[in-house]
Amino acid sequence: MPSKIRIARYTAPAGGWGSVRSLFTNAIASRARLATVAALRQQNKPKGFSCVSCAWAKPAAPHAAEFCENGAKATFWELTSRRAGSEFFAQHRVTALRAWDDHRLEAAGRLTHPMRFNHAQDVYEPVSWERAFEEIGRTLQDIRKDDPKKVVFYASGRASLETSYMYQLLARLYGNNNLPDSSNMCHETTSVALPEVIGQPVGSVRLKDFKHADALFFFGQNPGSNSPRMLHELQAAAKRGCTIVTFNPLRERGLERFTNPQSPFETLTGSETEISHRYYQVRAGGDIAALTGMCKALFDLEGRSGGVLDHAFLAEHCHGLDAFRDFCVEQSWSVLETESGLSRADMEEAAAIYARSNAVMGIYGMGLTQHKLGVVTVQTLVNFLLLRGNIGRTGAGICPVRGHSNVQGQRTVGISEKPKLVPLDRLAELYGFDPPREEGLATVDACRGIISGSVLAFLGLGGNFLRAVPETGPMELAWPQMRLTVQVATKLNRSHLFNGQVAYLLPCLGRLETDQQDSGPQSVTIEDTMSCIHASNGRARPISPHLLSEPKIVAEIAKASLPPNARVPWDEWAGDYSRARDAIERTYPDIFGDFNRRMWQAGGFEKPLPARERIWKTNTGKANFRVPKALSASFETGKRQDVLRLITLRSNDQFNTTIYGYHDRFRGVQGTRMVVFLNAADMQRLAIAEGDTVTIESVSTDNLRRSLSGLRAISYDIPTGCCGAYYPECNVLIPLDQHAEGSKVPAAKSVPVRIIPEAPALGGVAAE
Repeated sequence: MPSKIRIARYTAPAGGWGSVRSLFTNAIASRARLATVAALRQQNKPKGFSCVSCAWAKPAAPHAAEFCENGAKATFWELTSRRAGSEFFAQHRVTALRAWDDHRLEAAGRLTHPMRFNHAQDVYEPVSWERAFEEIGRTLQDIRKDDPKKVVFYASGRASLETSYMYQLLARLYGNNNLPDSSNMCHETTSVALPEVIGQPVGSVRLKDFKHADALFFFGQNPGSNSPRMLHELQAAAKRGCTIVTFNPLRERGLERFTNPQSPFETLTGSETEISHRYYQVRAGGDIAALTGMCKALFDLEGRSGGVLDHAFLAEHCHGLDAFRDFCVEQSWSVLETESGLSRADMEEAAAIYARSNAVMGIYGMGLTQHKLGVVTVQTLVNFLLLRGNIGRTGAGICPVRGHSNVQGQRTVGISEKPKLVPLDRLAELYGFDPPREEGLATVDACRGIISGSVLAFLGLGGNFLRAVPETGPMELAWPQMRLTVQVATKLNRSHLFNGQVAYLLPCLGRLETDQQDSGPQSVTIEDTMSCIHASNGRARPISPHLLSEPKIVAEIAKASLPPNARVPWDEWAGDYSRARDAIERTYPDIFGDFNRRMWQAGGFEKPLPARERIWKTNTGKANFRVPKALSASFETGKRQDVLRLITLRSNDQFNTTIYGYHDRFRGVQGTRMVVFLNAADMQRLAIAEGDTVTIESVSTDNLRRSLSGLRAISYDIPTGCCGAYYPECNVLIPLDQHAEGSKVPAAKSVPVRIIPEAPALGGVAAE
């Protein structure tokens, strides 16, 4: 970690020279190969590759450079010339590597050989692929004889549709639905909330709708760091007069001002676009109250002057309006103000903007989903949109912004612990077996099983599971008790440093690399956040001749661990991905008809979205209003003044658990991630000075101590009663029971904590 720590307010807009400098810095730091320049030209382009970072939509007519700052970082670090090969692991004991932070592990470089963990020597040792598959298969067979439900098949969002389809079939043929994935940690809340109210588990918006929206209402999402290509759509919308209204506890620079780094004129002249016309700093967990306040104001406006609600739409397409109206009318403004952290005037002003806008989108991210009442929060946003008919209209709709590249697509092809979401009868017909019908383990359930010892094996198809989940301490202690752990990965991360009794680290091809199989070079497919499906075509030379593709690894594990089944052509799928796509089409004909041809369509081919056509596949056959059971989650601590709500954050120099560097320039923090952002009034009340070293201690009723020490206190523009600190470092503070009701998504955006002073401000911090 850099020794020099600097805290300085960042005054420039998002994008601009800041993005350009960051790209050059990361290109050098990552030691990217020369192939990177050619790769960037093909990123998110037809016949090119889909970015391995976020899931933002790929336009049919892309920009000259259809990549953003974070997408370029992902490409740089994927195409690094650094290698974590046999020599690296011979020099480093695995337990010693646990002292390395996330960035240093990332910087070790690409994995080059299959490795087996030697417990006696505490090292990874190279092993042949044949021996790896034989031992993995034998161990899985032994566990299956005991109970197939004791194995977890985890999938990261980066795996392609082809690999994901094969992986879910492997799990079900093995005998369980234990298929937790990245969605369990972020947008599972969306997948639970939306089917109940609009009849589909994904948003209703397409990219083209941004050109027709009159207003965008933005909740709990930070495009400047998490999906920067989205800023182009927001800038274009703002320039043509679309009103952007933002609700977020922190003032994120990408939602304030933007300079397009791909525009020489804007970059050279410092020209910038104001993004949000109104910015309301709602308190953490206060979104239900804010939305209810706006709906209450709309009902008041309708009562006074009429013409506000879309009565024709409500009568024909909606169910449950009266109960929701009664709920809103009954709420007092004083309570709504307290719970939301906003004034009545703020909520009425936002409602007035909404009332005069004809086509409105509700856009949101994990700032809504990662709360105890996340499901009902998303449903309250849908209520808000339904009042004026803003679903099933051009330029309008509900727009969840997914994180990881193919996390939504994995669900489309069967990666789900919920059998009701998967066409099990069709799988049974195609492959001649009886699929398990019991609900499997989601991420939180899998963690509980690992801690209790009921889970005996974990297979990880990418990702950094152990670092991404809550309850870090107990999880790391319990992990080595499993009989088998298998990690498929491109680079080293902390999850690889804790190993079961038999443990393998299997290196795979990256999405950017040429995937040459017996039938020729292969392409894969992914689904973006707008439910469009795209081809992805890697062109870079593989970093090592010892890498296998993800489909090949899945196929070999399946052949080694499952009884022979002539109806499942593992080798055929692994050798020709078009055959795997044929299988996906046979399983999901309504979505993937003519798959191998349509995958090359510019902008991707569209997955059907019934709600977009005002077809409601709900229990009532209509769009359903849902009445919130409360305005905010109850905290065990009541109204204690020393308890704050912790919001876990990502920096400008990271994507998910991947840490590219130590510079969160938008928040003015350089050289460290060990900081906590506090409101100045809270700091004064808690007797904490700028730069003091503090400990964060979580507050819960289970009497377990969870704490994170050595953080520097920083005064920041954040609502009183709230604080912010970085993920994944803060996962140690989150109990497994701190999750969204109904979806089990970790409630990482409102964790009850105390801030405990350790020492006065130390030297070595340059504050400006």
